[in-house]
Order: sequence, then C-alpha cells, then structure tokens
Amino acid sequence: MHRITIRQAGDACYGGGTGAVGLDDEGRVDHPLTVLDLDSPAGRGTGAAVAAIGDGAGVVVGVTRRPERVPDALLDAVTLTLAQAPRSENSRDPRIVPCADVEAELGVLAAAVERNPAASAVLCQVLCAGALLPVADALRLESFAYSTLLAGPEFADWLHRRGSRVVPVPPDDVVLTERAGDRLLITLNHPARRNAYSAAVRDALVGALEVAVADGSVREVQLRGNGPAFCAGGDLAEFGTAPDPVSAHVIRTGRSAAALLARLSSRTHVRLHGGCVGAGIELPSFAGRVTAAPDAQIRLPEVGMGLIPGAGGTVGLSRRIGRWRTAALALTGAPVGAGQALAWGLVDAVEPNAR
Repeated sequence: MHRITIRQAGDACYGGGTGAVGLDDEGRVDHPLTVLDLDSPAGRGTGAAVAAIGDGAGVVVGVTRRPERVPDALLDAVTLTLAQAPRSENSRDPRIVPCADVEAELGVLAAAVERNPAASAVLCQVLCAGALLPVADALRLESFAYSTLLAGPEFADWLHRRGSRVVPVPPDDVVLTERAGDRLLITLNHPARRNAYSAAVRDALVGALEVAVADGSVREVQLRGNGPAFCAGGDLAEFGTAPDPVSAHVIRTGRSAAALLARLSSRTHVRLHGGCVGAGIELPSFAGRVTAAPDAQIRLPEVGMGLIPGAGGTVGLSRRIGRWRTAALALTGAPVGAGQALAWGLVDAVEPNAR
C-alpha cells in the first residue's frame, strides 16, 4: 500500500521531521512519501517547515494549484512541487513539475519511494548537497553515494530479479573518432547493444575526450551514436560485476567522461536520437548544445534498480533543468519525449536531422 502522509506546510515539523527516514523492524531503510499542501496558510509556518524538510532528508513533494503564491523558501526546500496543469504547459520555474493529474503522479512517486526507499532518500540528499558544490566535487559525491548503494539490499534485490547475464565481448571499434579541420567527431558505435555504456565504451569515450581536452586546436566536439539509439544507458549485463564498491568508486571517478565533458562544455555539441537512457542523457547534459531528433526518448531508470544516476546525471541534469525536475525524472523513471525535453531545457533544439 502506498503510504502518503498529508501535512499542511505550516504544521510540517513533527516527529523526526518531514520526509523522515528510519528503519523498519527488519533493519531496512523505510520512509513514506511526504506530501505538503502548499496552498494551505503556509506563511506562519514556513521557517519550521523548511527546517523539518532539511532534517528529514527524504522525499517531500509539494502540491499546489497556485505556485505563484507559495513562498520561495518552501519551493526551494521540497524535493519537487506538482502543479495541476496540462503536461504540455511549459512552466519556466524549474522547481515546478506541471501535470494533468496530481493524484496519479503522487501514486507513481509513492510507489517508487516504497519500492526503493534508500535509493530515493539518497537521491534527494545528493541532489541537494551537489547543488552547492563545484562540478568536480559534486561528481565525486555522486560516485560515493552510487558506490554505497551498490552494496545495499535494494540493488541486490534488483540483481536477483534480473538474473544472471553473460557479459558480451565488445568489438574493437565501439567508439569511432574522426578529425575534420578543427572539429572532432566522436561516434558511439556498438549498435547491436544500442550503444550501451559498457566499460569498453566508457574507456574509449574517455580516451577520445582526453584528446580534445589536450588539443586546443579542437574547436568543436560532436558526439553522436550509430544505430537505432544514441545510448541505452549502462550495459545491464555488467551491473554487479565490480569487484567491490570502493574499486567501483575509484574507477568511476578516475575514468569520468562526465568530468571531461564538463571541461569541454563550451566546445561540445551532442546529437540525440532514439533511446537516451541513463548515461545516454546524463553525459549529454554537460554539453553546451544538445540537439534531439523527434524520436528521442529520455529516461532515468536507476532508482528503480536501487541506485541513483551514476554517470554524472545528478550534476549535469540538475544544472540544466534544476534539481527538482531531475528528482521527478529519476524517481518516476518515466520517459520524456523530445517536445517535453525541449520545453524543460533538457535539449536545446529538436531537429529531424539530429542524428
């Protein structure tokens, strides 16, 4: 059963704080989705509500029909705010997630938090803390948190449900590079796996990006993918194969395409098409320009696996669209089409020839 606690914003300070995270009788992380009615008389309790949200460090969703009347401090503090509006309506406030049916959206969020309470809480903590850090430090924070969750029961449960997989042997040319004058074209080239972000693809991409970082004569980097999808995210067959969480963290931070793309941001143009899942949108979020084909479908599935985005998504996406909408994408795992991606600023243009 979905466990949703409705509290008026002015009365939000109660046992353990709004969004409080605790342990159940079996010692596993447990907390309900907390919903705050932001249309209640919140002014007299705003300070207490904000403090309680911070103390709880869990998922707190605001609900409003009049976001313009909600104190900024509350909109800032909550994980995200749902506002009753057609999905096509483009709110310029990154703290607001417009939706056609608030109750249905709350049900989706509550189910996600109930399935993976630890990953949900850690996601919110990382998004909040990372927003205050420089990019390099925020990437390290994300990796620490991701590595911690690799050792947790929620990821173990997902691995059990997934079952055993044979890790495929990648071809030698999983990433292609081509130099044309002052432009470096980088192409993900494992279409049989929908350019899944495997260790081989990661290492080859890092090598190509290191060339661009070292060579100041490269004025433009273009990144695209061959086949039906730009990138289907992490190769599921490789999940759970790291020798231990510490090694996973050291490798992730030592071979970080996100860190390199952040350095190359002003020179980088990414072209998206088809599936852009997990790393397939996390890495492009660092680019100075992102163009999407009309068939682009964006999704962040990691919380459903007991994890959080681990290829830089909590950093790059939150700086593009705000930590609140990033939380909405990551908690629900719902797909976002090219039109909504453009409205939110996930991409900068939608073009038929974006491949």
